[in-house]
Amino acid sequence: MTLEELELIVRSVRQENAAYDYEVNVCMDLACASQGAEKLRESLVAAGDASDKKIMVRRTGCMGPCSMGPLVRVDPDETLYSHVHASHAERIVQSLGDKPIPDLQCDLNEHFDKQVRVVLENAGYIDPERIDDYIARDGYKALLTALMEMTPYGVVHRITESGLRGRGGGGYPTGLKWGTVAKAGGDTKYVVCNGDEGDPGAFMDRSVMEGDPHRVIEGMAIAGYAVGASKGFIYVRAEYPVAVSRLTTAIREARRRGLLGNNLCGTTFNFDVEIRLGAGAFVCGEETALIASIEGRRGTPKPRPPYPAVSGLWGKPTLINNVETFANIPPIVRNGGKWFASMGSERSKGTKVFALTGKIKNTGLVEVPMGIKLREIIEVIGGGVSEGHTFKAVQTGGPSGGCIPAEMLDLGVSYDALLKVGSIMGSGGMIVMDDTSCMVNVARFFVEFCMTESCGKCIPCRAGTAQMYRLLSRICDGSATMDDLDMLEELCATVKETSLCGLGMTAPNPVLSTLKYFRNEYIEHIVHKRCPAGVCNIHAPAEVLA
Repeated sequence: MTLEELELIVRSVRQENAAYDYEVNVCMDLACASQGAEKLRESLVAAGDASDKKIMVRRTGCMGPCSMGPLVRVDPDETLYSHVHASHAERIVQSLGDKPIPDLQCDLNEHFDKQVRVVLENAGYIDPERIDDYIARDGYKALLTALMEMTPYGVVHRITESGLRGRGGGGYPTGLKWGTVAKAGGDTKYVVCNGDEGDPGAFMDRSVMEGDPHRVIEGMAIAGYAVGASKGFIYVRAEYPVAVSRLTTAIREARRRGLLGNNLCGTTFNFDVEIRLGAGAFVCGEETALIASIEGRRGTPKPRPPYPAVSGLWGKPTLINNVETFANIPPIVRNGGKWFASMGSERSKGTKVFALTGKIKNTGLVEVPMGIKLREIIEVIGGGVSEGHTFKAVQTGGPSGGCIPAEMLDLGVSYDALLKVGSIMGSGGMIVMDDTSCMVNVARFFVEFCMTESCGKCIPCRAGTAQMYRLLSRICDGSATMDDLDMLEELCATVKETSLCGLGMTAPNPVLSTLKYFRNEYIEHIVHKRCPAGVCNIHAPAEVLA
C-alpha cells in the first residue's frame, strides 16, 4: 500500500459516510455493554431502518464517562446522550434533525473541555473492527510516512524530540530506550507490547486495545522499523477476551491490506505481530517476568543487567513498551516531536490517560495534559465526591503508588511531582477516597494485593509483604501496639530496599504514604482502639473501650 492508495481509502470512506444524514455512535465498551448496549444498538438499527432518514449506526469503543452509560453520540450535531436504553431508540431516531431529547442529553462541557485527547482521539468515532474507519482518521499514515520518507534514525530522533516517557509506570524516556535497541547488535530483534494491565481500578490499556486496536499495531510497526525488529508480540491477559478478539481481527485486517507481513507497503521492511496470553499474574507486568512468560516459562523476574534492550526475548535485543506508549507513536510521527513536547510540563511531556474510579461522581476514562492539577481532574473533570461527603485522598499508581491527601490537591500531575510526595504515576489508575474511607484499611487492601501477587522468588517480597499484612491486620482489629507500628515502618524500609523487582520495591508505598499523611488514623486504631471512619471492626478489650 502507498500513501496514494491510503488516500483513496480515506476518500472512499468519507464518500460512504456522506451518504448518511446522521451517524449514531453507540459505546460498546465493557461498562456500557454490561448495561445492554448491544440490545440498544440493535434497536437503533431497527428504528433507523423503519425511518425515512439515512442513518448509520456504529459501534465504538469507550467514550469516557463510564458511569453514565450506555452512551450514544449523534453526529454531526455531537449530541451526547447518557443512560440510554433500548426503549429510547425510536425517540432518538425521531429527534434527529430536531432539538435534542432533554431528559437523555448529557451536558459534560467542563468534563471534556479540560481534556486533551491524543491517545483517545478516535475514542467514540470509529468501529474498532473496521480498518477503514481507522484509516479514514489518518490511520496508518504515520507508518507509511516513516517507511517512505524517514530513516530509522529519523524516527528514533522524532520520538526522542517529543520527550515521551514510558506510560507503563517507570517513566523511562522512550526515545532513549528505542535508541538503545536500535544500536544493539544482531540480526534478530523483537518488539513487545505490554498489555498486562493488573492494577486494581485500572482499565486504560484495555479500553485502548478494545476501542482502537489498529493504533497499537501501527505504533508497534513503526517501532519495529525504527529499531530493526521484524517480529512483535502483544502480551495480553486472558481476562481481556474482547481486547484479544479485536486485536486478532485488527491483525488479520492489517495483513490483508499489506500493513503487516513481508515487504510492508512495497518496501524491504518485514514486520508481523502475534498475540500471547497471560494468566493474570500481576508480576508479569515487570519486563523480565513478561519475557519469561512469553517464552513459556514461569513468570518470575530476574536481576538486571543485562536489560531487555540488550538481551531480552530468547536472548535477543527486545523493545518493551506498554499499550499507551505505543498508542502515542502514530500522532507523534504525523505531527512531529515538537508538537507533542509543546504539551505537558518541563520533564513530563504530552498527555496521560487516567482511569478515574472510587468515590467520585464521573468515573471513567480521561486524558489530560501532564502538569494539570489534581484538583482539576477530581473536582472539575470527575465532578468531585458525592454530596454530603468530603474528599480525603487519591491513590495514584495502583498498589505500587501512594495516597495523596486533600491538602495536596493543587499538586501538578507529573512523574517527578508524584514521586516527590511519595506516590508514582504508574500506568494511570486513580482511585478517589472520601471521608468514609479508612486509610489503614486502604493500605492493608493494597498490601494484601501485593502479597497475593508476589511470585515468591525473593524473600523480602514474599515474606515481607506477608508480615506487613499481618501487622496491618492487627492494627485494623485493635490488637496492635506502638511497637508493632515501629516494626511496620522498619519492615517497609527493608522490603523497599532489598526486593528483586518493582513489585516488592513499591509494595510499601501505600503504607508509607498513609503513615506520612494519615498517621493520626494509625494512632487512633492502636491507642484509642477506634476506627475514625467506622470501617474497621475493632476487637479491643471492653475495659479499653469503656
